[in-house]
Amino acid sequence: MTTKVVKKEDAVVRFAGDSGDGMQLSGTLFSDTSALDGNDIATFPDYPAEIRAPHNTIAGVSGFQVHIGKTIYSSGDKADVLVCMNPASLKSNLKWAIKGATIIVDADTFTEDAIKKAGYETNPLDSDEFLGYNIVKAPITTLTLEAVKDVFSDRKSAIRCRNMFALGMIFFIFGKQTTHADEYLQTKFKNKPEVIEANKKVIRAGYNYCENVDIQETPLQRLSVDTADMPKGKYRNITGNIATAWGLLAAAEKAHLNLFLGSYPITPATDIMVELAKRKSLGARVFQAEDEIAGICSAIGASFAGSLACTSTSGPGLSLKSEALGLAVMTELPLVVIDVQRGGPSTGMPTKTEQADLNQALFGRNGEAPCIIIAPSTSANCFYWAFEAAKLALETMTPVIFLSDAYLGNGSQLFRIPKMSDFPTIHPPFATPNDPEYQPYRRDPKTLVRQWAIPGMDGLRHRIGGLEKTDGKGEVSTDNLNHEKMVTYRKEKIDRLAERLPLQEVYGDEDSELLVIGWGGTHGALKTAVNELRQEGKKIAYTHFNYICPLPKNTGDILKKYKKIVVCELNMGQFVNYLRMNFQGTMFYQYNKVQGLPFEVSELKEEFNKLMNKGE
Repeated sequence: MTTKVVKKEDAVVRFAGDSGDGMQLSGTLFSDTSALDGNDIATFPDYPAEIRAPHNTIAGVSGFQVHIGKTIYSSGDKADVLVCMNPASLKSNLKWAIKGATIIVDADTFTEDAIKKAGYETNPLDSDEFLGYNIVKAPITTLTLEAVKDVFSDRKSAIRCRNMFALGMIFFIFGKQTTHADEYLQTKFKNKPEVIEANKKVIRAGYNYCENVDIQETPLQRLSVDTADMPKGKYRNITGNIATAWGLLAAAEKAHLNLFLGSYPITPATDIMVELAKRKSLGARVFQAEDEIAGICSAIGASFAGSLACTSTSGPGLSLKSEALGLAVMTELPLVVIDVQRGGPSTGMPTKTEQADLNQALFGRNGEAPCIIIAPSTSANCFYWAFEAAKLALETMTPVIFLSDAYLGNGSQLFRIPKMSDFPTIHPPFATPNDPEYQPYRRDPKTLVRQWAIPGMDGLRHRIGGLEKTDGKGEVSTDNLNHEKMVTYRKEKIDRLAERLPLQEVYGDEDSELLVIGWGGTHGALKTAVNELRQEGKKIAYTHFNYICPLPKNTGDILKKYKKIVVCELNMGQFVNYLRMNFQGTMFYQYNKVQGLPFEVSELKEEFNKLMNKGE
């Protein structure tokens, strides 16, 4: 049939189906293929917390969104193409499709029982609900069974390939080759040739269905998406969690230390532990502890023994680690605590993203227990900020809390693999063996950093622990004036770090009245919204914080320049209140969202326009 090809700068595809329908795999294969074709990409997995929700219910719907194009900062707002493998996924995901979108459904799954379980009274495919959409009612199940009838004799094995039929249709719509998917199948199922054969056949069946069958009254719209103009280099599609693990490995190499991770599995941080467990050849040692407390305590022990020590968790686990984190503050041992934030409180929404834990990171310990806090802003730069977290921890002998989130950790982007020679050497403040002047809490007069004596260093036997220590010598002390001095030292050590941090940068128009502020994983949507408004002729500025505690030393100077400042967060206002504490008298607007979802560019633009027009 004749098809029309529409050229676009970018496009969004959303795969949705039941939890067992393989939508995460289809989405990943499409994003990897797009990257190999030269597109920039960003992805957003959106899956339920239930291990196995009832079949064909909205609670069990799993999604995967892919944004491809020339220059991509976020996973996109609404989908240009939506794949729905059953009525429940259509019911819950139609709101994520733009008007005019191509919607592909498996018409075979729209049975009376499935329709009712999804909450429809009648078959939605027979209604007027889809006027204005390009609906493709494909018999995916039937054609999948036909494609693999010579490979699988049982229906259950055959139906597992349905996601590949949908992937083949998407490959056709976007003009993609099946080569990468074929190679993935060859590697993944190298010991199961029948699985390889079946999935390859189904991908081609989906592709051929679009190519050869008159699907609808109007021709199927094909899309051609611009490729990215990117620096030469070796790239890969990487999730934030894997990038975090690699950043820690790079830091360990640059510090000439072994990497130790003491951790307990928790959504959405577990992949960090899984990835590091694969890297024994690079000096990584992973201990899966019996609980969160054991995880951080083992890491503190590893730090005392001279390793780059880390622990990974999410919000509920950070709560459990808080007492031991105070111990790391008191002993002044280097430690990286990775918190991949999710919706809370308590177990909250384990698979949904939220910037929920900033208050906990800032204040969630007994006594005066300051920590360095940094936050990555993209899935790819989790690598660089994990490296920086380890560098700061090792060189300042202070715990660092690394605030990632589920959107960054599970999402993926193109990552240009750097050379290790491009990274600075990390210099932990090791003590000198047999130093006659060594004292456990003797400090560098400029940085207030104490020296790190590793057990076994000649002549440097000492003890440290959770009780307050005497300045310098490290003996247990209950002297009131000494306690105040040590508390002040621990705070001042972090405050002085601000002098060595890079200055905070502002992007956009210097003469703008509105400054947009973000932190952490909201960067992609915020930058896209600001870019689009500037392209429309609006004057607007934007600054994004990665260093949270301490803040860059020029933060106050930036805030003084703007009449209107809006702080955007996926919480109820934790960072804006932190800024209010530190910069009293500054007027802040705030825009907040706590729906377990990232910001949409459209909602941000609407809010910024309101603020820019406010008072006119």
